[in-house]
Amino acid sequence: MSYETSESPTAPGARARPGDRLRVGESVLAPAGRLLNKVPEVTIWFWIIKILCTTVGESFADWINMSLGVGLINTALIFTGALAAVLAWQLAAGRYIPFVYWLTVVVVSVTGTLYTDILTDSQGVPLAVSSGVFAAALAVVFGIWYARERTLSVHSITTRPRELFYWLAVLVTFALGTATGDWTLELTGWTAGVSVLLPLGLILAVIVGRRLGANAVLSFWLAYILTRPLGANLGDWLGSPGGGDGGLGLGTALTSVIFLVAILATVVYLTLSRSDVIDGQEVTRTARTPNPARERGMLAYYAVVAVAGASLLVWANHQPHAAASGEADTPAPVTSHISPQEATSPFPPAEIAKFRTITADTLAKVNSGDQRAATGRVTDLETAWDDDQSALEPKSEQAWSFLDGEIDRVLKAVRAPHPDKASEVDALDTLLTSLG
Repeated sequence: MSYETSESPTAPGARARPGDRLRVGESVLAPAGRLLNKVPEVTIWFWIIKILCTTVGESFADWINMSLGVGLINTALIFTGALAAVLAWQLAAGRYIPFVYWLTVVVVSVTGTLYTDILTDSQGVPLAVSSGVFAAALAVVFGIWYARERTLSVHSITTRPRELFYWLAVLVTFALGTATGDWTLELTGWTAGVSVLLPLGLILAVIVGRRLGANAVLSFWLAYILTRPLGANLGDWLGSPGGGDGGLGLGTALTSVIFLVAILATVVYLTLSRSDVIDGQEVTRTARTPNPARERGMLAYYAVVAVAGASLLVWANHQPHAAASGEADTPAPVTSHISPQEATSPFPPAEIAKFRTITADTLAKVNSGDQRAATGRVTDLETAWDDDQSALEPKSEQAWSFLDGEIDRVLKAVRAPHPDKASEVDALDTLLTSLG
């Protein structure tokens, strides 16, 4: 489905005439310094592969950052360099090449995710603030782009400035989508599976709006932004553990591999079929005559959708829920106020010393920024605690339940999709205090 009125790739704003057709494979500059349009036609394939790319952006960034232990800052530096390289390749290409274009989108997706995570996890910037900042940044990009070029259509990316504006806008939409998606989870406490439904519903509303005559360019960019939280939530749903976390438990590595293979297969198909290449024949087939009056009227429709979405979030925020998705488990009130002495005295001192040593080691690794080592060490804590359950629980069910709740809190903080250092330190410090 196309969200835009197609324009001639060599003359933005002009309607294609019957018989106008570019030579497939042509890679030279058009007259007056114009380029062939180097973005794909907006078809159903565009949206399928865009969602695949955004899911990879979420799961692949988490895998490299946490599972491989590279660290957030180092991962961001690596992908910033990769982005510079693939973007230079895309800019140097003389025509739309599916592999180069979508490789750039994948890298932009990962990089935009990492920039938001740095603000949230390393700098402690609230998600509400980062969402507002990225929204303002996107408005500035669009404002300057339109003031200079008088169009925001992706069917008119036929000059170098427009191409640069396009990729800058794409980068900011990924960062904005990451921030707003995570903020939604923070506000609602929804599980990964439930969180997929909101952006999916909003995208369906945009499709309906476009069918009813909403502005093509506005509809395109709204859908483009919304596919980011959809893909991110989908990645979390597939990769997160099952049970209380609401995921399928595939893990970030397997999720990344599945979607990278799907992207590669789609790119190969598009390369062979060339079904998403903008040329004169496709322009004539998909062109629509805009209705300015109807487009203005449909702005009210989008306003209603926005208010409905915001109202849903406000309602969900006021419902009882955990501070983060999947963290609803809490110790029973009867065990929530016992002292460290009461929590540890029923158990052998050697066992308590073992748990305390592992917890202290985990805290040291978190404080040093070695998230991978912290995740591995906290698994030792989980294993040791589970192995001793049959021996410890009969000695005092109350004390065992209390410490079990404290350890669960530590596990969830350290293994969170986007670990927050302050939350990790707080949970580990609390457990150390409880262990005496």
